[in-house]
Amino acid sequence: MNKKLMSNFALSALMLCSSAALIFGQVDPNDKARNVKKEDSVKKVYKDWVSKDVAYIITPEEVKAFNKLATDEERENFIENFWRRRDPDPDTEENEYREEFYERIAYANEKFTSGIPGWKTDRGRIYITFGKPDSIESHPSGGSYDRPSYEGGGSTTTYPFEIWFYRHLDNVGDGIEIEFVDPTGTGEYRIARNANEKDALLMVPGAGLTLSEELGLSDKADRISGINSGQTNYQREQDSPFRRLEIITALQRPPQVKFADLEKLAGEQSPVIDNDPLDFNVRVDFFRQSDERVIAAFTVQADNKELVFKDSGGLQTARMNIFGRVTAVSGKRSGIFEDSVATSATPEELAEARERKSVYQKALALQPGGTYRVSVVVRDVETGKAGVRNLGFTVPKYDTEKLSTSTLILASRLYETTERDIGGMFIIGDKKVIPNLAANYKKGQEIGIYMQVYNAGIDQTTLRPSVDVEYVLTRSGKEVIKQAEDWSGLSDSGQRLTLARLLPTAQMEKGDYELKIKIRDRVSNQTLEPSAKFTIE
Repeated sequence: MNKKLMSNFALSALMLCSSAALIFGQVDPNDKARNVKKEDSVKKVYKDWVSKDVAYIITPEEVKAFNKLATDEERENFIENFWRRRDPDPDTEENEYREEFYERIAYANEKFTSGIPGWKTDRGRIYITFGKPDSIESHPSGGSYDRPSYEGGGSTTTYPFEIWFYRHLDNVGDGIEIEFVDPTGTGEYRIARNANEKDALLMVPGAGLTLSEELGLSDKADRISGINSGQTNYQREQDSPFRRLEIITALQRPPQVKFADLEKLAGEQSPVIDNDPLDFNVRVDFFRQSDERVIAAFTVQADNKELVFKDSGGLQTARMNIFGRVTAVSGKRSGIFEDSVATSATPEELAEARERKSVYQKALALQPGGTYRVSVVVRDVETGKAGVRNLGFTVPKYDTEKLSTSTLILASRLYETTERDIGGMFIIGDKKVIPNLAANYKKGQEIGIYMQVYNAGIDQTTLRPSVDVEYVLTRSGKEVIKQAEDWSGLSDSGQRLTLARLLPTAQMEKGDYELKIKIRDRVSNQTLEPSAKFTIE
């Protein structure tokens, strides 16, 4: 196929990514007409849909269920439900996951084809399954290479290779590096099982030695045979043979379609669970995104003492599965979230870890003024113990002419985000805010205070907010602390102001407190007084 034809093919695939016909030369069962005369060709369409279209993302259980279907109508319903389960935003007409999935296939065929179709290559498989990596280190020509210390140091010559980095992959891990090597020079990069696979001088006696081998502290023959890598003392944990094998195995599994049984519990009016349900808290916080959208942040928090810890690789680990479904008052589903939360501790830290909490958060964009219900199910993975919470709420409608605020959050942790926090949970603007749903703090623990103020007046002379803000802390009706907000360190401007500070508790007595934030706009003379209560133990 010449380059012009290949370019036209890729462009067509991207424009019509919802049709698998442009990717694999087949008709997507969702788009085919029902009255098909050639039954054999129809069956081939369905077989190709399983073995080609969705081969990397369909689970073994789904394949087994699909193979048991007897009629084309059942297969079409199955395919429709297959994509619906993966739709991140059911409130829209488009299935964004399905659209992006076929775009990934088109991209893989365009960029990674090398004697075999791009979707069949290792890079194609990873790209289609997990999407674009967060960064790529590319060495398209190979050549001279100075090994980092964790590969043993020393210099060598390499084949062409790439290292893809993902900050997080569900059911794989955090900080995942995937190395691809092209030892044949044909453009077909293959996943490397170890760092030596890119070494073009590995089999050349006396060449490409590691620093340890140059000093005579180890033997290259041992590195080749795998008896001793020569850099064991300098390896990162992720480079150990066992961890590499674990990552490669996890990358071969389809992305998990999570917690169908929990979804069933969330949909029942009076779900039947065990006599000792798992206890947890749910909270919804609101932040204005635009006139048409409000960010609703759903936070789930459970005490670790509710969970069972089990030994996992020398660490005591507890896991809980979380499923949540948001529905409008009309009954229309507006979004779902499902994930796993794990907490680990050494045996020595276990007692302290049981006294802490596990927290999860998911943010969804909802329409202002709408009334919704969120149903959340949490299950302890080890024991199967589950709990259900149903919470109704109305999304605030922020009037552009009125002074207003987001939810006032009392946080267990509040700090400026770093590069490691990008893409993670609890991120609001440039802050990481982990709510404390129980609002209980240990004496000496800092209390994070976070809130956004909207439509505040701006002094046109100083270009600073013409707003007075006071933090008033009371105990038993008596004022304990009163402090004004200093706008000199203002992080936002215009129609949104951010209040973010830490309240020390070392000098405060144990007991119950109430925090009031008194806000007065000197331009419009509007006032607000949001408040929150907390306890120091």
